[in-house]
Amino acid sequence: MSFEEARDFAARLPAMGALAGLDLGTKTIGVAISDLLRGVATPAQTIRREKFTLDAEALLKLLTARQVVGIVIGLPRNMDGSEGPRAQSTRAFIRNLEKLTPLPVLFWDERLSTVAAERALLEADTSRKRRSEVIDHVAAGFILQGALDRLAHIRRETRDE
Repeated sequence: MSFEEARDFAARLPAMGALAGLDLGTKTIGVAISDLLRGVATPAQTIRREKFTLDAEALLKLLTARQVVGIVIGLPRNMDGSEGPRAQSTRAFIRNLEKLTPLPVLFWDERLSTVAAERALLEADTSRKRRSEVIDHVAAGFILQGALDRLAHIRRETRDE
């Protein structure tokens, strides 16, 4: 089941458990995983894309091994908020993935996440070669951390009510 709103996604999650952040590209899938308390996103790995069945198999194997309870996927919107072909491709990927796993999925606006990841890697004086190796799962980390921060805010609001 996929969600556009973090509050609806949060309602479907158990109290604890890791979340996965995905940065879906045409050639790779960047993956980040949170800690069990969902405070910190850590870039995990990049999966080289081949075809959907192989991509999904590799992804689900990783998610199962890390005991992930939900997925946050970056939705590449245009700067004006509209959705183009890449966003539609992301939605199609999730429609197909939902047939293979019951994990809830949150679509997260990923505008500028790759730019932020690139900037962070440049500030860390990462070589060009190394940046190209890690950019996708670092971007997934930015996507996931944004969602984790929002989910923490929702938990605080709920507690205060």
